[in-house]
Amino acid sequence: MRILFLSHYFPPEVNAPASRTFEHCRQWVRDGHQVTVVTCAPNHPRGQIYRGYQNHGLFREERDGISVIRLWTYITANEGFIKRTVNYVSFMVACIVTLPALPTADVVITTSPQFFNGLAGYFVSRAKRIPWVLEIRDLWPDSILAVGAIRNRCIIRLLEYLELFAYRKADRIVPVTDAFKRHMEAKGIPSEKIIVIKNGVDLAFYTTPAGDNPLRAKLGLSGKFVAGYFGTHGMAHKLEVILDAAERLRTDPKVVFLLVGDGAERERLLKLRDDRRLTNVIMLDQLPKEDMPNLWDVCDVSLVLLRRSDLFKTVIPSKIFESMGMSRPIILGVEGESTEIITVARAGFCIEPENVKQLAEKISLLANNPKLGRELGSNGRTYVTQYFDRTVLARRFLALLQSLVSTNR
Repeated sequence: MRILFLSHYFPPEVNAPASRTFEHCRQWVRDGHQVTVVTCAPNHPRGQIYRGYQNHGLFREERDGISVIRLWTYITANEGFIKRTVNYVSFMVACIVTLPALPTADVVITTSPQFFNGLAGYFVSRAKRIPWVLEIRDLWPDSILAVGAIRNRCIIRLLEYLELFAYRKADRIVPVTDAFKRHMEAKGIPSEKIIVIKNGVDLAFYTTPAGDNPLRAKLGLSGKFVAGYFGTHGMAHKLEVILDAAERLRTDPKVVFLLVGDGAERERLLKLRDDRRLTNVIMLDQLPKEDMPNLWDVCDVSLVLLRRSDLFKTVIPSKIFESMGMSRPIILGVEGESTEIITVARAGFCIEPENVKQLAEKISLLANNPKLGRELGSNGRTYVTQYFDRTVLARRFLALLQSLVSTNR
């Protein structure tokens, strides 16, 4: 089978959509299929093109057997609604303009967000007369409304119209949560058209490193209890809650907070940390993905947080699967479907979103009870191995593609 996958994000970018797309496509190649990913020059989240790449008309490379086509787009940092929208639309236009250069395929997949990347699948599928699978990792425009990024009613109505248009025109829709499926059904999309395939973890990659880990000593974390947040520092995450918890625990010499990543809120959070003289908070830039197992290895508890919003009750942050894969207990400040996973897995504690007191209390509890932390971490690894192995999930996605292509023929 020849698979064409349009994704705004792809390695060497290290965010969740890049990882999900790459790990699925890599497995499909290993299973004997031809996969082409159409993407842009890697630049997330700062809008700075990674070393070794250029932003020009069309650039080809290969990564783990995956053919990669990188198109020119308008590049900007991951902040500011207008510039980001131009960035997103430019990628969709680039996909349409370069249609003659794209390879013959049996099916096209697009992933959203970003929203216009998802919509590009409609034009490609019609031009090539092949089925279109639309993957939904966040609900747009709901997710940007939840953080107040747009308020113009005309823009909101336009995005809502385009959302429904995409749902109706796609041959299959693959959301990452059951709550997303219910959202689509409420908009009149037939249930049989929607197949949930949740996120997971590459268990071969996310495993405890062998031998000594030099990172703990390098960061001055020897003998410390490390509460870690690794990922995007964005408007949706309300990470000042971590700084508030650090202030509550600043008198406990063994507790250190480690934040690693980048995003629209990072500079503000750095200033807040420095203004409050929180010497128990270490903030590092985004690191390459190959460093992640060592980074998780120095972490004693994973913090998975989002701001309080009804919309975020529908999401499952992908980092909970990485945390469980690395046998790390989780403190989850997210309501809804995520809570169910942590509770059933007995992999950590669930707290109210934005509740500083509860966050500080659970960190102190684990810092003073290492045996409990090891037990919760072990539970998480067992659960994720059973239900969220990325290889199994990739093959479930592949079976959907094969069935759709067979029907289309």
